Amino acid sequence: MADGIINVYKEKGYTSHDVVAKMRGILKQKKIGHTGTLDPMAEGVLPVCLGNGTKLCDLLADRTKTYRAVLLLGLETDTQDTTGVTLAEYPVAVTEEEVKAAVLSFLGDYDQVPPMYSALKVEGKKLYELARAGREVERKARPVKILDICVEEIVLPRVTMTVSCTKGTYIRTLCYDIGRKLGCGGCMESLLRTRVGQFELKDSLTLSEIEKQRDDGGLADYILAVDAVFLEYPALTMKEEFDKLVHNGNPFYRNQAEGDSPAQDSPVRVYDSQGRFIGIYALDREKNVLKPQKVFLGGNK
Repeated sequence: MADGIINVYKEKGYTSHDVVAKMRGILKQKKIGHTGTLDPMAEGVLPVCLGNGTKLCDLLADRTKTYRAVLLLGLETDTQDTTGVTLAEYPVAVTEEEVKAAVLSFLGDYDQVPPMYSALKVEGKKLYELARAGREVERKARPVKILDICVEEIVLPRVTMTVSCTKGTYIRTLCYDIGRKLGCGGCMESLLRTRVGQFELKDSLTLSEIEKQRDDGGLADYILAVDAVFLEYPALTMKEEFDKLVHNGNPFYRNQAEGDSPAQDSPVRVYDSQGRFIGIYALDREKNVLKPQKVFLGGNK
């Protein structure tokens, strides 16, 4: 069974779940998960976790994401993208300067109302299920952060922009909100995810490319080891006589391992004496021991 993360290029038309199902067939293993939903009309980077790497799914979903989006002004739809039913059309009588100012005004923190066509749940039901049943319910605005936003090209009514944002940001809704700010409406015409954390577009593989690498015996070169996600953390290696502690998912004292002393609040990568990655530990100041936060080998945390 393969363990780690593979950078998949999700093509248009596939759901994130489709990609996982295809990967299970390609690799002939069940323990596979994705790191956050990407709409069927969107394409680009979708890190897929394999084996023990599936414990990383939630963590990777929290990483900063970067997108290249095309905003189509003058059109509003029920899905906030061009796949939806048209709700309104407006003339686009704005200048390039007005467009740039409106786009840049969303830089930083902003409260975003999630779209009805989304997987968020209200009263136990997914919003898109309610939307398909013809119901619209009130959604509370949620704080998101646009870390960087840049207008790449304006050929009205289309605006191409690059956006880096935090978890939970809907680019469809950002397009809608920019259109509303300009007074002419807008929706998302296309979306390409170019980065998730350290995973970049240039390193991603389509499903057919992954199949070819499997057949040619080169797929292992494209599977990132689990610990590579945590290289910014200092590393500790257990002394052989204390390996059993971490193999069973137990805390340990600092003098039971070798390596650089971590900063007080820094998580650490922990390896056993054979160099196998155990997981991420953090200091419990009260008990003065290092306790497991996320265990990938041994233990049951």
